Amino acid sequence: MTGPVTVALVGLGGYGGTYLRALLDPAHADRVQLVAGIDPEPHRCKDIDELRARGIHLFTGYDGFLGQARADLVVISSPIHLHAEQTCRALAQGMHVLCEKPLCSTIQDAERMSEAHRASGRHAAIGYQWSYAPAISAAKRDIMAGRFGAARLLKTKALWPRTLGYYGRSPWAGALRSREGEWVLDSPVNNATAHFLHNAFFCLGRARDASARPESVVAELYRANEIGNYDTAALRARMPDGAEVFYIASHAADPETETCFSYRFERGAIEYRRGTESVITGVFDDGSRKEFGSADDHDDLEKLWAMIAAIRGGETPACPPSAALAQTLCMNGAQESMREITSFPASMVETTGAGDERRRFVPGLHAELSRCYDEAKLPSELGFRWARPGIPIDLTNYRSFPSDSGQRFEAAH
Repeated sequence: MTGPVTVALVGLGGYGGTYLRALLDPAHADRVQLVAGIDPEPHRCKDIDELRARGIHLFTGYDGFLGQARADLVVISSPIHLHAEQTCRALAQGMHVLCEKPLCSTIQDAERMSEAHRASGRHAAIGYQWSYAPAISAAKRDIMAGRFGAARLLKTKALWPRTLGYYGRSPWAGALRSREGEWVLDSPVNNATAHFLHNAFFCLGRARDASARPESVVAELYRANEIGNYDTAALRARMPDGAEVFYIASHAADPETETCFSYRFERGAIEYRRGTESVITGVFDDGSRKEFGSADDHDDLEKLWAMIAAIRGGETPACPPSAALAQTLCMNGAQESMREITSFPASMVETTGAGDERRRFVPGLHAELSRCYDEAKLPSELGFRWARPGIPIDLTNYRSFPSDSGQRFEAAH
């Protein structure tokens, strides 16, 4: 197509504000044109005056938009439990879709989104930002080419402290279900650090736009915050080829933020640690090294520009719904593995800060989870006094979450 791609943005606040600023930037006027904004409370958007001045159509409901307007591309930055329905309906009306991460809440919705994409003849992508980063793409090409050999152990640690304001920003934050009863499953694994779990499966995919799916998972889920779901997770996923994906994430560890991964293969490893350079580096067993570039030194909205390019006839996006599905599958299995979330003993939890900046944390948890990462052992396997083992979940024929009525999940509130 010629001319700018017309865009409708669902969600004008939160991360949607990042998209909004880019879409309103005159520097991008030659390739994108915002024509509609959908938000239940558009008046709370700090750019509301500019939106009105530009004559951009504003809708408080998705039905109103679908019934009265149209765009080439719908960018979805709404709550997790709305992703599937909004994506499928836009595709059914012939519009392309870029949906923010994570993909959705349940594996059945993930499959529905993938099928809607296949049937639509339109582009659909999920906004896992690293899947569009040049450094990740370069590393994945070498993995697919066999330069590192077979995968052995891909482990990740993401310790990201979060405040009470973070959990108080919306009724679904940290929740198992929405107020309407829909599954949300908001957690570090399915929101803030979901892209790190996705990245391990994505790097094992056998095509540039594919991920490898785990065949089983065992998880341990904990919480220090007064929420329905968990704020701390440790899980081990087994892949069909025998490789292992090991993942540690917490919003309740000591104040220091830390993110790193180590992907071990038969002939070397790919390493990353977030810092001043954050360079992803291949370290081979023969002593040679290869730098793939910084994972963080790229435009976080490359996913948007990749979608715009695809609509205008370029390469298809790197992360369609089918590629994002492995994270959803693993996350659902993790919830099944420990249906009743284990709360840290009250005597272990401390609070720091004031107002919305208050934060509940467990002193010493950072060091204990770091040991889990270093040894690729779950907390219960290291005998921590607060730990409780989960049960292994077979994912080979896992088709629906929960695998039964889900009543035991409700008991965990």
